[in-house]
Amino acid sequence: MDQAEQLRKLVRQSSSSQPKNTARVITVTSGKGGVGKSSVSVNLAIGLAKAGKRVIIMDVDFGLANVEVMLGIRPEYNLADMMFRGRTLREVITKGPEGIGFISGGSGIHELTKLTREQILNLTMRLVELDELADVIIIDTGAGIADTVLEFVTASTEVLLVATPEPTSITDAYALLKTLNRRAEFSTEHTCIKMIANRVRAENEGKELFGKISVVVTKFLNFELEYLGEIPQDDQVSKAIIRQKPIILSAPNSDAGRAMRELAEKLGGICVPVADEKKGIAQLFTNLIKTTSRQKRKG
Repeated sequence: MDQAEQLRKLVRQSSSSQPKNTARVITVTSGKGGVGKSSVSVNLAIGLAKAGKRVIIMDVDFGLANVEVMLGIRPEYNLADMMFRGRTLREVITKGPEGIGFISGGSGIHELTKLTREQILNLTMRLVELDELADVIIIDTGAGIADTVLEFVTASTEVLLVATPEPTSITDAYALLKTLNRRAEFSTEHTCIKMIANRVRAENEGKELFGKISVVVTKFLNFELEYLGEIPQDDQVSKAIIRQKPIILSAPNSDAGRAMRELAEKLGGICVPVADEKKGIAQLFTNLIKTTSRQKRKG
């Protein structure tokens, strides 16, 4: 029995004793860096928290610290400290504004394929607890088509793709979707991908951007994207990043601040059917270990 199968069994065992909350997991990604992906993650998390949701952001852009920089908060511990250095789940959750929590990623996710059975059991039980602590878990990935990005997106049920009207952003967003579609583990049936158009400068530019990407995805990749909405270009965003205070708090009535709030409200009102094999953060890591283990064997 490989480690992925062990983890699936342990998740089932830990879930069978009593009914539990299963968090909604939303993975935020982009085809290229610099399009505002982490800003979207943080502001949507705060918007959902303002609506009464318990929200935790998991920053898995390993080697970078975008979420903590935007919040102006330095975490004492990260995910790797929980997995490999004995820290508890609650110790690695850092409190942020409006009661959100965030977990810094730490070391690379490929270390998960090297876990012993005891470490798998420990990780699984803690992630089941994370499902209990949150209503929504936002996974902030790296940008581009690196393996760690694709593995998280592949393992996810609900994905937000952030893109801007720049030609390079459009090209790279399509490249991400094309590469994702080639992976045997990716299922369009069990994955809902919604696009957010960021930094648009004119009315309907977001819908036009979505149309450009959507038409080629439908024609050449044979699946459909959904459109969540747009965020206008706004100088207040860069000012908020410099002040390390998310725009939904620092300038809630600015154009971008209102757009973030509206997107959070829209996202909070969406109900996405989730297959049992993709429910919750513990199950996402089960799928993740399965994917990375398979890639390792191929290599």
